[in-house]
Amino acid sequence: MKKSLVFFAILLFCNSSIAQQLVHSTSQVYLLEQNKERFINKSLKDLLKEIKPEIKTATVFNNEGSSLFIFKFTTIDQQRKREGAIEDRLSLMVRVKKFVDWDWENRPKGAELNWTPNDAKKFADFIVSDIEVAPSSQN
Repeated sequence: MKKSLVFFAILLFCNSSIAQQLVHSTSQVYLLEQNKERFINKSLKDLLKEIKPEIKTATVFNNEGSSLFIFKFTTIDQQRKREGAIEDRLSLMVRVKKFVDWDWENRPKGAELNWTPNDAKKFADFIVSDIEVAPSSQN
């Protein structure tokens, strides 16, 4: 009996200490859209911590009641030249329930679209209302 308890304690510890991210590569970003119920009405930080590939750029569109982040896993130069693996050139579109103050004027010139750790902190508590993924064209 004691060995069983020790075994289950070790199993529980191992299971909780190995937190798995949902998305390990850009080819798996579609899992976010397929599992969007897990993230709707949760904070943006909950969604972002499930994504291992680095988000390199973000574009923001504001509407009256919500805003849209379009995250990309390629740099601006790669996007302009259509470089990088085709699976990396998709767009993760995340709608949030709050106006996003992107502060274009105070962002570094030429890097206005770069997603930074500061952006992740600043917008961490924004509430997700929808998630979509759009593939890039092959051209």
